[in-house]
Amino acid sequence: MRKQYDFSKARRNPYAKRLKKPVTIRLDETTIAYFKDLAVETGIPYQTLINLYLRDCAASGRRLALKWRPQKSKEGAA
Repeated sequence: MRKQYDFSKARRNPYAKRLKKPVTIRLDETTIAYFKDLAVETGIPYQTLINLYLRDCAASGRRLALKWRPQKSKEGAA
């Protein structure tokens, strides 16, 4: 190994924006079981399957049909 390297002509990784970022997400057991079973069938790791599904949802602009009613705050609660 050299003692010093010349990085003056180096360039940034063009794929850096596509790198995956680790996150913590809480999923229910049935969802995990579904993707793990699918992983066994397809031979693709279940975390990769979850990522592919979420990426497809984001790319197609798919939205959940959900009606969310925010809880009313209690007045006078300190």
